Amino acid sequence: MAGEPSVEVSNDQKANRTNRTGSLWLSLVVLLLNGSWAIYYFQYNNLPMPLTAEQAGKRGFSEALSFLHVKNLAGFGPHPVGSDTLDLAIQYVLSASEVIKKSAHWEVDVQVDLFSAKTGANRLAGGLFKGKTLVYSDLKHVVLRILPKYIPEAEENVILVSSHIDSVFSTGGAGDCSSCVGVMLELARGISQWAHGFRNGVIFLFNTGEEEGLNGAHSFITQHPWRNTIRFAIDLEAMGVGGKSSIFQTSHSWGVETYANVAKYPSGQIVSQDLFLSGAVKSATDFQVYKEIAGLPGLDFAFMDSSAVYHTKNDMLKLLKPGSLQHLGENMLAFLLHAARSPDLYKMAVGSDDGKEGNKPIYFDVLGMYMIVYPQHLASMLSNSVMLQALLLWTTSLVMGGYPGVISFLLSFFCIILMWLLSLGLSVLVAFIIPLISSSPVPYIANPWLVAGLFGAPAVLGAIVGQHIGFLFLQKHLRKVISKRMENLCITQKENLVKWEAERWVFKSGLIQWLILLFIGNFYKVGSSYLALVWLVSPSFAYGLMEATLSPVRPPKQLKITTLFLGLTVPVLLSSGVVIKLVGTITGSLVRFDRNPGSTPVWLGNVLLAAFIASIVCLMLVYLLSYVHISDVKGSIMLSVCALMVLTLIAIAAGFFPTFTEDVARTVNVVHVVETNGGSAQSHEPSSYISLFSLTPGSLVEESERLKDEGFDCGRKNTLDFVSFTVKYGCLSFKDTDAGWSKSEIPSLDVESDSSVDSRITRVLVDTKHSKRWSLAINTELISDFSFEVDSEELVPTGEKSSVDGRHIIQFAGGKNSPTRFHFNLIWRKNGTHQNNLESSPLLLKLRTDVNRVTPKVARVLEKLPRWCSLFGKSTSPYTLAFLTSLPADF
Repeated sequence: MAGEPSVEVSNDQKANRTNRTGSLWLSLVVLLLNGSWAIYYFQYNNLPMPLTAEQAGKRGFSEALSFLHVKNLAGFGPHPVGSDTLDLAIQYVLSASEVIKKSAHWEVDVQVDLFSAKTGANRLAGGLFKGKTLVYSDLKHVVLRILPKYIPEAEENVILVSSHIDSVFSTGGAGDCSSCVGVMLELARGISQWAHGFRNGVIFLFNTGEEEGLNGAHSFITQHPWRNTIRFAIDLEAMGVGGKSSIFQTSHSWGVETYANVAKYPSGQIVSQDLFLSGAVKSATDFQVYKEIAGLPGLDFAFMDSSAVYHTKNDMLKLLKPGSLQHLGENMLAFLLHAARSPDLYKMAVGSDDGKEGNKPIYFDVLGMYMIVYPQHLASMLSNSVMLQALLLWTTSLVMGGYPGVISFLLSFFCIILMWLLSLGLSVLVAFIIPLISSSPVPYIANPWLVAGLFGAPAVLGAIVGQHIGFLFLQKHLRKVISKRMENLCITQKENLVKWEAERWVFKSGLIQWLILLFIGNFYKVGSSYLALVWLVSPSFAYGLMEATLSPVRPPKQLKITTLFLGLTVPVLLSSGVVIKLVGTITGSLVRFDRNPGSTPVWLGNVLLAAFIASIVCLMLVYLLSYVHISDVKGSIMLSVCALMVLTLIAIAAGFFPTFTEDVARTVNVVHVVETNGGSAQSHEPSSYISLFSLTPGSLVEESERLKDEGFDCGRKNTLDFVSFTVKYGCLSFKDTDAGWSKSEIPSLDVESDSSVDSRITRVLVDTKHSKRWSLAINTELISDFSFEVDSEELVPTGEKSSVDGRHIIQFAGGKNSPTRFHFNLIWRKNGTHQNNLESSPLLLKLRTDVNRVTPKVARVLEKLPRWCSLFGKSTSPYTLAFLTSLPADF
């Protein structure tokens, strides 16, 4: 009897302890990290074995043969539109196509066409093309059509497989998109041995002009005689180099369902499609032309590994992982064999009602081995059912719990709010600190894993602290409730019940945030909402199976670890690989984040990345973190993540890790600019200087230090308007810039007539001299409309034209035989006002012409720049020599 009190105390002490030891938490963290990485690896890096020509046979796909094409095309070096090297690349593809024609099955008709597109205007409505008209001329494409000889109707029902031969001027384009062309040539070789059994034809389009604004696809789909026979379009692209080529856009359920059923290694995520179509990714592909202009259903694929090297000199063969081409080739071969044999291609691809919102396909792959596809209306039905049941359960629970239950519910939701606020706040704070302590505001580009310490650690720390503050308030409330209801219990027992009940409420609060996200996603028909559905249903099921009870008198117990495993296995399996991939892609894209150099704060890219990582932490770790608050090792966990954050910041400040390497370069463009201040080249003495600017956030201090003897002055003193974009921070040098150009190359803007009968119309002659690539800005605050003539033919008629920031921009890119003289008929606004922030006086027109030539001064600058610098090319970027001229409104 005398020993009973001591036994009771001992049991209380044991009950007051938790069984979640440090070793258990270490095991959980290791399991989560290794499991997530394993999922990412199998989903994105587990590539098939490359096959030789002998292993593939005549009817298979051989990476060895495909790689040979890629190597030869990349070996030509940069081959932009209008270059001699592009002519060589076109000739190579043409010759390879002729070889395929000669070796085809005797019952297969292979036709090869070298198509020259006439001058055309591409006016896309959405995405990057608002406020622009894209004009092209003298583009050449290789078109290879494969038909069965004895089935005439196959000629009228054709599948298009398309990619582009041309590269930007800054790279040989091993990834973008020689890899796609190489795959297509090998596919065509294999298809030419199968097509005798086809019901439908296949066209392989090797176009040029994609990098200048999707002009190649537009010219083919609007001019080629075979265009009206196409029923389904497949576009192959690259936003990096190699890896798995995944679906990232689709407009048709039949296409993605067929791919999911027949592809050997299906890969695709509607998360990528939602992100791409949201405008967060500033890019476009030929798929937009096929969908918007031709109204074709189709699939859009892209390689997305090593996104940081996109359009730089580092887009090289050595980054192309073995198995990348085999992965795309085998998937495409299986798809084409199935689709080309389908007797109902026309009905399924064109006659269906996939244009309706409810039939939009939701798709995602599981570990790159299986693909799940279902329509939007089924997704809505599932979401509505789950949301209704969740609301009924929560309502019933709150009614049964009464006023104390409602308060507990609100306090648990308060935990979520605090978690988000502190997680976002702390990670964003680090984002602001980085530019202050590092030589670069994005010091993790070459070592993306650093973001785990820079943004992941503060996000986790903030989430734990935020949740714990709310947990303390929740405990305070529950202590009062339990004290009133269970007065016969001792203090220790009451405290345990308070902790366990609070822990359960915090776990259930994670369900609330996912329910809210599911409601929002379902309301706006966001395809990625399937993730919210999984993260809501699976933990709810696990909690109901392992923790819930129908007995109102049964006291709560500590949450089981089994509940965590059951609840998170499926959500982590479906989302962790996608998340890691997205973080890597977003990190790489910061290399080209500042589209108008100097226009965005240097911390903005960090803030966006930090907010994204913090959001992932709050969403994916909300259930796991609920187990922390009554754990013995809570302090150790917080100390560990804090130490990781501090050590990473110290390493960044000390420069232990290089921001850029020769393989992952900073985008730095060097342009020799020759500028005149008036319309006629003869009326104003030109000014010649070198412009140095970067699309990568940060100053050019380190780069300009290497160029001390070249006379560069860096800063924001002079805004430089390149017509298609603006440089607000850069470096200028006027030293030794007279060589490498001549006055005869300076373009002119000459007013030929100016009449005011019913309305004022000014006719302007634009002479670009030798340049076949130029951009012209029309001041839409003064000009209401215009027409555009080439060789006395009206190419762009008057009509509604969009504008951005008071400008409509014409971009022209063409081959060597392109015209250089153009007429504009400008219709003035009545009482038009001018609010141009870029110029001190109104400008009617501003013209930039580009020449792909390296002048002596530019050559010296490029030689002296660090090896981790690379020119960056895109449709709006100038070449290394640019001429600027303008026409004032008072001409």
